[in-house]
Amino acid sequence: MSIASEAADRGSRASSLALRYALRELRGGLRGFYVFIACIALGVMAIAGVGSVAASLSEGLAREGRTLLGGDVAFSLIQREAKPDEIAFLRSRGDVSVAATLRVMARSADGRLALVELKAVDGNYPMLGELTLDPELPIADVLAERDGAFGAAVDSTLLARLDLKLGDRVTIGSASFQIRSVDSAEPDKLAGNVGLGPRFLVSEAGLRATGLLQPGSLVRWIYRLKLPDNAATDRAATALIDSARSALPAAGWEIRSRGNASPQLERTISRFTQFLTLVGLAALLVGGVGVANAVKSHIDRRRDVIASFKALGATGRDVFTIYLTQVVVLAGIGSVIGLAAGAALPFVIVGLFGKLLPLPVIPALHADELALSFIYGLLTALAFGLWPLGRVHDVPVAALFRDEVAPEWHRPRWSYLALMAVVIALLIAVAIGLAYDKRVAAVFVVSSAAVFALLRGVAAGLMALARRLPRSRITMLRLAIANIYRPGALTPSVVMSLGLGLAVLVTITQIDGNLRRQFLAALPDRAPSFYFIDIPTTEADRFAAFLKQTAPGSTVEDVPMLRGRIAAARGVKAEDLKASQDSEWVLQSDRGLTYTGEIPKGSKIVEGEWWGPDYSGPPLVSMEKKIADGLKLKIGDEIVVNVLGRDISAKIANLRNIDWQGLGINFVLVFSPNAFKGAPHSHVATLTETHPDAAGDARIIKQVADAFPTVTSVRVREALETIGSVVTNLVMAIRGASAVTLISAILVLSGALAAGHRHRVYDAVILKTLGATRARLLGAYALEYLMIGFATAVFGVIAGSIAAWLIVTRLMTLSFIWQAGSAAGVVVAALIVTVGLGLAGTLLALNQKPATVLRNL
Repeated sequence: MSIASEAADRGSRASSLALRYALRELRGGLRGFYVFIACIALGVMAIAGVGSVAASLSEGLAREGRTLLGGDVAFSLIQREAKPDEIAFLRSRGDVSVAATLRVMARSADGRLALVELKAVDGNYPMLGELTLDPELPIADVLAERDGAFGAAVDSTLLARLDLKLGDRVTIGSASFQIRSVDSAEPDKLAGNVGLGPRFLVSEAGLRATGLLQPGSLVRWIYRLKLPDNAATDRAATALIDSARSALPAAGWEIRSRGNASPQLERTISRFTQFLTLVGLAALLVGGVGVANAVKSHIDRRRDVIASFKALGATGRDVFTIYLTQVVVLAGIGSVIGLAAGAALPFVIVGLFGKLLPLPVIPALHADELALSFIYGLLTALAFGLWPLGRVHDVPVAALFRDEVAPEWHRPRWSYLALMAVVIALLIAVAIGLAYDKRVAAVFVVSSAAVFALLRGVAAGLMALARRLPRSRITMLRLAIANIYRPGALTPSVVMSLGLGLAVLVTITQIDGNLRRQFLAALPDRAPSFYFIDIPTTEADRFAAFLKQTAPGSTVEDVPMLRGRIAAARGVKAEDLKASQDSEWVLQSDRGLTYTGEIPKGSKIVEGEWWGPDYSGPPLVSMEKKIADGLKLKIGDEIVVNVLGRDISAKIANLRNIDWQGLGINFVLVFSPNAFKGAPHSHVATLTETHPDAAGDARIIKQVADAFPTVTSVRVREALETIGSVVTNLVMAIRGASAVTLISAILVLSGALAAGHRHRVYDAVILKTLGATRARLLGAYALEYLMIGFATAVFGVIAGSIAAWLIVTRLMTLSFIWQAGSAAGVVVAALIVTVGLGLAGTLLALNQKPATVLRNL
């Protein structure tokens, strides 16, 4: 017991002594550690900021879930209204508000047309929250029928698009509407999907007057139920959902509670948060190189102190503990600075943009997110600092003094390597274990390790190549090449510092360029110009003939379409199916369905056989292969879909690969012709023009609206531009987060160059003493930095392009075209930064007076 007590006392005294010496050394200031602290602070700030904003947003969605949903529970149906017994069930449980949404064409008095998102509401809307109108009027007065026209509140975008003002009238279907107010904000807007047109808010009576409610029309009916205030709890909402599913199992409605008012939005936020967190972690890893450089430089500057410690009896472990304590203290300082900035981010965003934000952000301090960010900062500092710290242990005093002239490479002891491995394992475990998508996080970890190894290889290869090059007769070039591989060369530090940052930058710019090309540039070859929806089945043939007559030489494709939800598969309910993250979306709402006897265009059978045009047996279904694999379904398995309140079973007959990028009509689920016999439905058609132009498109939209007022025209380019604007905003956020990585890379590069400043001073003084001119030295150093920067930039372009290709083609399932312009821009920027920072440090070295330096050698 006494031996253990003495050992504990010795350990305590040693730790106290190490802390005391570490703090005493830091009393002289933080010179040499500014890059260290800045790198850790930037990475921690990025992770803490992203986590805090995401947590504040999630808290806002949870707190405002009831308002966002418009009730405690929402029941939605597609293509049909609720039956009397279903409505009676809902009204027996609480207050009910009914709304219907669909896409329609609005026509102004002068004949101009626009696609709008029509929303019809009843007198109870909104039950929760506030509808913001301009001018502020009672909603009943705004939507009421007066002077032969129903009222409407519209998005200001529609007024600008059709050159309308309040009081003007527009026609939708068979009804006339007078615009009486501007719809500035709806409390339940976030619970819906991205709209392809501006909002057009009307009454339920106004919708029925349009004549658009035909059998099979793509109308979504939403029944929001508000529980009594004394029973409006999460438990009561869950009990209501269970009761509804038990009492009306075949209703086929999609049910949301206030806890998941917008599950798609929440999933998007989670995925986007993870991506930005990984970008922040990349910045932290880049900063880790700065940590290693700073620690190594600090150890080099403290050789005399370390030698004194060892000469006075300090062991290698004592010295290691002293400087490890310093690293931990400095990492703590950097992390605290980063935490303060990251924690303040939600408050800054709300303070500056609070009224402009479309999302409910509730700023608060989130201890769990801040603690996680602090752990990231500390683990990163240790992971990169342990190698240079561990090398101190076994170096004798004489070698420490001799290392100034003849550096000796050696690895740390196995015990330190084991400690470093444990720290790295913890960092990896935290990054993957807490990720929303663990597969993406694992790919990030593996990719980061591969990039670091490759960068080390690039540096070694560049030095080996320089060493083997023939001796040049040009003095500047000969000196530049020798500097690349000489002892203590800056090559490894510069390549490691700049390489990862450039790779991340190239990845972002390539993804950005491809997304812009996909959504904002030219459409794919032979992509359809228009989609036409809500074509009545009885008018489908006449409509196709009309299109061919209106646009001669164009291609028309027409298919029947219904909407339905997957209710079960393999005898397992949809909510209990364990789907992969790539395929779970197909279970989360209703899907478009069709039936045909022919293999759909753009599809290729990869398993099983097609049933043929004359098939009349039991219902069969063809499924997209990736989705089937994600749901663990195979040929012969039974799948149940709920269509118009009926459960329809079908066996999987074959699996297809689908070319989604052609933008043609295609469906995840295609049924045999007899599967939906007698079910009311509509048709959807596409028109592919040979030489589309804006004037011709406007003419087609007008002629279709004149001849078929119930048919909705969707111009593909406008739809892609709407989606593209959303994508552009996301890419801008990614760019902002990636800027942190680039700033870290530049900081690390400047730190690496600063760490070699003393050697540059000695080199410059000796060479100037031997007759070298200032211009010749500047030229030699410029060539050195130019060659190192170019090699690093080439690696960054290759690695970043490969990463972008994998993300775009595998994760986003889009086509990829290499963006040569952005890649060239990155190369030029890398050369400017490398040469600029290098020469800035070199000028300081050249300004040193030889006599002063020589006296102190």
